Amino acid sequence: MKVCGFTIVRNAVKYDYPVVESITSILPVCDEFLVLVGKSDDATLELIRNIDSPKVRIEESIWDDSLKEGGKVLAVETNKAFDLISNEFNWAFYLQADEVIHEKYHPEIRRSMEEWLRDERVEGLVFNYTHFYGTYRYIGDSRRWYRNEVRVIRNDKSIRSYRDAQGFRKNGNKLKVKPIDASVYHYGWVKNPKTMQTKVLDFHKLWHDENWIRENVKQEDLFDFSDVDSIALFTGTHPAVMAERIMNAEWKIDLDISKKKLSFKKTVLHWFERVTGHRLFEYKNYRII
Repeated sequence: MKVCGFTIVRNAVKYDYPVVESITSILPVCDEFLVLVGKSDDATLELIRNIDSPKVRIEESIWDDSLKEGGKVLAVETNKAFDLISNEFNWAFYLQADEVIHEKYHPEIRRSMEEWLRDERVEGLVFNYTHFYGTYRYIGDSRRWYRNEVRVIRNDKSIRSYRDAQGFRKNGNKLKVKPIDASVYHYGWVKNPKTMQTKVLDFHKLWHDENWIRENVKQEDLFDFSDVDSIALFTGTHPAVMAERIMNAEWKIDLDISKKKLSFKKTVLHWFERVTGHRLFEYKNYRII
């Protein structure tokens, strides 16, 4: 069995992506890792080149920022990266630049890929998600945060990145997948408030024009992390590759986990999920077999 990790990245320094941590977090389970680096306004290419591993393969790309419909450019670039993976690999392990895997999950990931390798019905593996918010202490626990997504796919080029690259489809159909007892740690909402605001403003440009952004996005210098519907304290451990980043975090945010900004309907749904573990009316971009 051979596994190739892959990701896309642009302006990782500007937006403070933990992309180095993301890549290195799964190098132990990959035979190669392909990084498609978009032309950036910062030292992203140098950052990736400084990763000390012979497994890392770097390719370059230019993003078409005119593709604003549903964040399509992200899927286009993801497909570009996937298509660069050679046929010698059985599985492709996709991580976005702000997603990290805890080393405790490595054995289970390898075991699952081995288990389903010869079962052609299985087109991918679906992971759990832990979404961090504001600082490394808090996690989002409301329905706005997706709970699962496909991150390992069979090296079948009829599989395509879907919409804004959150998930995948095959010939327009949901992938047939097996669940895996492993989580993706998503750090996209953990940044200095100034950097977070810059990212939010800039990333809306991948979906909308300037008029929409002026009318719908707060034009402020600092991101308001208190404007959140529901959060909880994180009680686990972070991946080892995140230790230095967490230690060097220079901002502090204190949030009140007791405050909930939920409508009556969402309050009921939130309560039901906490009691039963089941999320009613949940959207799933895959089909478990």
